[in-house]
Amino acid sequence: MKYSKQREMILDVLHEHMVHPSADYVYDVLKKDLPSISLATVYRNLNQLAQNGMIRKIESLDGVAHFDHNLSKHYHFICTNCNKVYDVPCEVAPDLCQNVLAQTGLIVESLDISFKGICPECLKLKKTN
Repeated sequence: MKYSKQREMILDVLHEHMVHPSADYVYDVLKKDLPSISLATVYRNLNQLAQNGMIRKIESLDGVAHFDHNLSKHYHFICTNCNKVYDVPCEVAPDLCQNVLAQTGLIVESLDISFKGICPECLKLKKTN
């Protein structure tokens, strides 16, 4: 993958805004310093970075893709109320890949697990309403 200043700036946004941003979020941040950038350029670069394994693409419940610069092993939790994406450490199910192999004979080469439910913030709001 060839170097691109725009791609570098997109990666910087992902590292500085660890909220699993959408392309629209990245675009809004970049537009301040790079007014000539287009939303299509942001989408194209995010998808290329994901295809090349430099970031992770997370499909959200609302059909909007979110992006994660954290490539270490972890799962995701997607709130069904606010659509925020949270990191979940692999320690919640540390032997998952070994269990799949032991029970099915299937060798897991990669995984993308997302839990879905209500986040603590939305749960608080529901209890107060």
